[in-house]
Amino acid sequence: MIWAALGLAMVGLSLSGLFSGSETGFYRASRIRLVLDALSGDRIARGLLWLTNHASMFVATTLVGNNIANYMVSLAIVLGTNELVAGDSWIPELLAPVLLAPILFVYGELVPKYLFLHAPNRLLRRAGWPLLVFVILFLPVSSLLWLLNRALAGLLGESLERVHLRIARRELRKILEEGHEVGILHPVQQKLAASIFASADHTLRRYLSPLSGVARARAGMSKEEILGLGRRFKLAEVPIEDADQPGQLAAYVRTIDLELSPSSEVGAVRPLMSIPAGETPLTALIRLQSARENLARVIDRRGQTVGILSAAQLRRRLLRDN
Repeated sequence: MIWAALGLAMVGLSLSGLFSGSETGFYRASRIRLVLDALSGDRIARGLLWLTNHASMFVATTLVGNNIANYMVSLAIVLGTNELVAGDSWIPELLAPVLLAPILFVYGELVPKYLFLHAPNRLLRRAGWPLLVFVILFLPVSSLLWLLNRALAGLLGESLERVHLRIARRELRKILEEGHEVGILHPVQQKLAASIFASADHTLRRYLSPLSGVARARAGMSKEEILGLGRRFKLAEVPIEDADQPGQLAAYVRTIDLELSPSSEVGAVRPLMSIPAGETPLTALIRLQSARENLARVIDRRGQTVGILSAAQLRRRLLRDN
């Protein structure tokens, strides 16, 4: 009986270390590393990546697992005490958990968290299979906790995932600041990265020029008239209205192209690409640069133009807003 109690205590202590350590490793592991491993076909990395996208499920699994592990250790202590101490006194059963609690704390909590803190990716990778198995085993109970978390998030107005993302963003910003302090990052690189993080919660409506305030050329205007409009409003690109739909912007022309063109005709007219208003500023900037366009029209869900977005102005705003 004493060996059974000892074995139960070792299993419980190991499970406590697994769940406590993996919880620390989960928040310290590099998500980029997990993504790369998952793209290379690593099944464990895919499972861990799924857990990072469903953080509340992971938290529920570790919570259930830690409680079961602690219960196993407590049961083993009581069984071992009854086997070693004769008599009906309840004092040994009361004192034994108190005396052995430091062992559980050190080897079931402190040491695993310390190890996972300093080698999160490696240890989380090794603990991946057992962790994913327990996610499946605890699914009936953890699903209830996950639903409770969703209900609380609905009442409070903020989900746990958003809190985790905000914490991760704050930690990453701190890493960038440390990189700047030791000379790895130049000030402009640090400022650009910080601006990208700051703009992640914003939509394009914050950065566009409202349609009512956009100077535009009418269809049929001459080259000199368009150049005069560009000089008057200091525009590098001049939007042009659609000939069939007056008031609707359909294209634009770069004033530098008009200046360099020997022709008296308006040439090199470029179509205005459309970007949804719900896109993030960084995504919109990437789309503009990938298409090698300087201007785009921002549209709402109905497809109506709500404003004009300039790649040059967006870059300046991303740097200046920080």
